[in-house]
Amino acid sequence: MANENETGMEKPLKAAPECTKMEEVRYEIDRLDRILVELLAERQGYIEAAGRIKPAKSEVHLDWRIEEVVSKVLAHADKKGLSKRIAEPVWRQLITRCIAHEHEIWDMQHQDTKEKL
Repeated sequence: MANENETGMEKPLKAAPECTKMEEVRYEIDRLDRILVELLAERQGYIEAAGRIKPAKSEVHLDWRIEEVVSKVLAHADKKGLSKRIAEPVWRQLITRCIAHEHEIWDMQHQDTKEKL
């Protein structure tokens, strides 16, 4: 794509402070949504790898890991100017849905083990 940066992501046509029309704002939000979908799909791949690799189902949901991830996200959000009131609930919901997906993957990957028990 001609309008990509060095990471292969679409570059903004206008920075948020430069937008003067709602069409510009909507275009940029749609562009960001496409990027977020790509990133979430990549994250899902790692969630699926975790579900395949973890030896015990009890390792899928680890409270300490959830809090570690949220803490790291909030620290980075603060540096980038993302409101904690947006970042924290979004990531907690993302983690909840990813854990549910990982449970499904774990169950599929370990079906043979469960049948032997």
